[in-house]
Amino acid sequence: MQSKGWIRFVAILLALASIWQLSFTAVTAIQEKKAAKFAEQQAIAIQSTPEFAAIPEVDRAYYLDSIRKVQNSVYIDSVTNKKVYLWNTYKDCKEKEINLGLDLKGGMNVMLQVQLEDLVEALAGNNATPEFQQAINLAKQRSVNSRDDFITLFADAWKEVGKGQRLAQVFGTYEMKDKIKPESTDAEVIGIIRGEAESAIGNSFNVLRNRIDRFGVTQPSIQKLGNSGRILVELPGVKEPERVRKLLQGTASLEFWETFTYDEIAPFLQEANQKLSEILSSTPDSVLVAEGVAPVDTAASAPASAADSLINQELAQNKDQSAEIEAYKKQNPLFAVLSPSNFKGNACIGFASAVDTALVNRYLAMPQVASIFPAEFKPMWSVHPSEYVQGNNIYELVAIKSTSRDGKAKLDGGSITDARVVYENGSNGEPSVSMSMNAEGANIWARMTGDNVGKQIAIVLDGMVYSYPNVQNAITGGNSSITGHFSQEEATDLVNVLKSGKLPAPAKIIQEQVVGPSLGAKSINAGMISFIIAFLLVLVYMVFFYQGAGLAADAALLCNVLLLFGVLVSFGAVLTLPGIAGLVLTLGMAVDANVIIYERIKEELAAGKGLGKAVADGYKNAYSAIIDGQVTTLLTGIVLFIFGSGPVQGFATTLIIGIITSVLTSIFITRLIFDDRIQKGKNISFDNKLTRNFLKNTHVDFIKARKYSYTISGILILIAILSISIKGFTYGVDFTGGRTYVVRFDQAVTAEQIREAVTAEFDGAVEVKQFGGGSQMKITTQYKNDQESTEVDAEVEKMLYDAVKPFFADQSMTLDEFTSTLENPNGIISSDKVGPTIANDIKRDAVIAVILALFVIFAYIAFRFRGWTWGLGGVVSLAHTAIIVIGFFSLFSGILPFNLDVDQTFIAAILTIIGYAINDNVVIFDRIREYKSLHPNVDLKTNTNLALNATLTRTVNTSVSTLVTMVAIAIWGGESIRGLAVALILGICIGTYASIFIGTPVMYDATIKRVEKTKAVMPKGKK
Repeated sequence: MQSKGWIRFVAILLALASIWQLSFTAVTAIQEKKAAKFAEQQAIAIQSTPEFAAIPEVDRAYYLDSIRKVQNSVYIDSVTNKKVYLWNTYKDCKEKEINLGLDLKGGMNVMLQVQLEDLVEALAGNNATPEFQQAINLAKQRSVNSRDDFITLFADAWKEVGKGQRLAQVFGTYEMKDKIKPESTDAEVIGIIRGEAESAIGNSFNVLRNRIDRFGVTQPSIQKLGNSGRILVELPGVKEPERVRKLLQGTASLEFWETFTYDEIAPFLQEANQKLSEILSSTPDSVLVAEGVAPVDTAASAPASAADSLINQELAQNKDQSAEIEAYKKQNPLFAVLSPSNFKGNACIGFASAVDTALVNRYLAMPQVASIFPAEFKPMWSVHPSEYVQGNNIYELVAIKSTSRDGKAKLDGGSITDARVVYENGSNGEPSVSMSMNAEGANIWARMTGDNVGKQIAIVLDGMVYSYPNVQNAITGGNSSITGHFSQEEATDLVNVLKSGKLPAPAKIIQEQVVGPSLGAKSINAGMISFIIAFLLVLVYMVFFYQGAGLAADAALLCNVLLLFGVLVSFGAVLTLPGIAGLVLTLGMAVDANVIIYERIKEELAAGKGLGKAVADGYKNAYSAIIDGQVTTLLTGIVLFIFGSGPVQGFATTLIIGIITSVLTSIFITRLIFDDRIQKGKNISFDNKLTRNFLKNTHVDFIKARKYSYTISGILILIAILSISIKGFTYGVDFTGGRTYVVRFDQAVTAEQIREAVTAEFDGAVEVKQFGGGSQMKITTQYKNDQESTEVDAEVEKMLYDAVKPFFADQSMTLDEFTSTLENPNGIISSDKVGPTIANDIKRDAVIAVILALFVIFAYIAFRFRGWTWGLGGVVSLAHTAIIVIGFFSLFSGILPFNLDVDQTFIAAILTIIGYAINDNVVIFDRIREYKSLHPNVDLKTNTNLALNATLTRTVNTSVSTLVTMVAIAIWGGESIRGLAVALILGICIGTYASIFIGTPVMYDATIKRVEKTKAVMPKGKK
């Protein structure tokens, strides 16, 4: 092999890069372990204090748990911006660690749909004409089964029902008069509506992003899904799903407020600090914890509780807290967490680290403290970290002045007609924001600015201050310019904020998944156990069958795992439970390339070639089969990634990356090992006494046996089709829409008991089946499936609670405890909600994915083997396998003791089977093509049988190595992916059979018929 030095160098670089990427996960794990240890030390220390002795016995466990949580957060916050690994802070390391999916770490996954139909109606001034309403309703109906966005559907509907009326007549309202003229064409109007829709989606995204940032979730994720108007949100480890639903679906509230200055509020801050010292020194710690206020003594003992506080920055760096600091914090509890700004004439009155903002809020909200400040005083935090202090974790507290009788803002976002970014000196100048208001808003704005010249007015969205610019003079006419040394991004964000209150385009949850952390931890354990067992089984199998060469394959496999995880981390890919199944499947498939190579080398050795020549020729002859086989699997993985979502995409991601890394390691790593041994004159063993003659010298006439295989397969396919037609499937909620809950009981229950109770409560068909052990049930209901509001979510959870509560041994469980995903080990441990629109999208995408995968494989094989009959043989083999597996899920659903739902994960399994099973066909076809080239005068039947017999060892070895990994997943991988593993096991077995007894014979029959047909139409005398 040429360039061995370069290959070795690149391999070492890749390995080091992978180790570097994975090291960040190790660092964050170490820091989090330190945080937990520190929190436990604080909990132990507090138990020896007089304050703890005064706490009632029944409250002590709760008190200690609260201390642990507070101190854990304190420690993590203290190292967030501290360099903990070379030049990387903890925050940097956290962003670069392995990204686990919600099914592994628990949390909430939500897909929201911006309601563009509401936007269109608002733009039309809520037009009530029959034609407009008919077009809206028609677009709504079609949106359920269409991939087009609502604007496109509305435009098409208007062409049908508008009766020739121009859209300019409908949308030419007073608010839109500057954009839509009477002479505007329908295409121009639709373009303007589409622009407003994109702006509304951007506004919703901006609002959601900032709400999520305030929610206090570690590593949240939010992304816009193209131009669909859908926004995907992932919130790891959330405690209160109901709170999240209300937070994400609430209407944005944009307001303009007058402000106090620091000079006006400073005396009250001093008085509040003194009052707090008196209150906290005389209040038992148990009461403080119950009210959500950290006890002063405990906060003082934290080595870095004020690490980001501006008051004691220098002192806070010293981890050995002195008695003087403790005394200061007891005497100044407010100023220990809120550093006064000392900004004269400015609305910013103080700074606090992110972890301390909630405590400041609680302090200021205490009745004894709140009464000190003016009645008009409303403290609000800046939405972004302060630019006045170093670090990116310090926020500004702004003093809002509420002067209206009802306590509301004098001016809100409903008055904004437009906002845009402008540049003072051309495109290269500093950006500012231009804002326009309607007549009513302009009058109020003129009075507000006139009354506050020289002061600041705060722009507030959802209770967070985005900007508080100075007023230079009274602004009349409704047109304003806001300056403030903005960056391009900051100016754009402010524009989005100003436009967020302009038009009603609420976002509603159309899909939701909640996974409790206890279930997530269980999934991690099950997934890792199955991964390790499968990995060991593959290592042992390769050594057992190929002896010394098997050790080389194992070395390549170890490198493959290292590279695979390194690439996953570097690309920020999400590792899900199906993703772990993809990893395990990749392990089984990774040895396929080595099996093909080794069997080729054994053939060359059997032909009398020396070891060096046999190795070189074995690799050379194996390349085409390896590349063709892996490319077909890669193509199906790409299809799966494009049309899948959530965990299915995680499965596809690991599969795609695994295919690439396995091919590289299987070919290059083993070759380097072999060449080094050959150069040193050492031998390489490729078999042992038990495996030397395994399936060698077989002379089975597979083509002759095809009439029996066709009959057997025909019967199986007929049974499958009958079961599909008559019995149907048990569909998962992502195909039918609805709500699914996994409920854990504190004692064993039966599905019949729960089904009877839940059916009576919901007054209709409810599906109930055991999920895992006897104390866990999976409950699916279609109750009010077409209604996606938080009120209906809460109603369904309450009905479910009422139905199943009698089956708990502990009858004191409350509704909040039942729906909690963190504190309570029993109750709802995971849930899924899928609206009818998204369910139809998922079904449609699944069908398209399967059909497209089959077409892509057919086209690739037909191209590579230069004949459509080869592609036909491959596709028939795959379709045969898919139909039987699908029929199995129909026939045995509800009979076998595990989940056989047809859902996204099942479709992932079918596509994976398609991608995997084609490998066998490709290897056989490649050998037939080779024999046709070597023996052109031998008939096709003989060459086909020779190829089938020659590749039999490889076919069985690859199937067995993959099969053992999937068996490990099925046994130890957990209930969540057992159905996936069963589908893959079935697919491996049937696919292997089909490639030998169906796909190849079909190719043979089709080729013979094509040749005969060609001969029949050829002129006599020509050949």
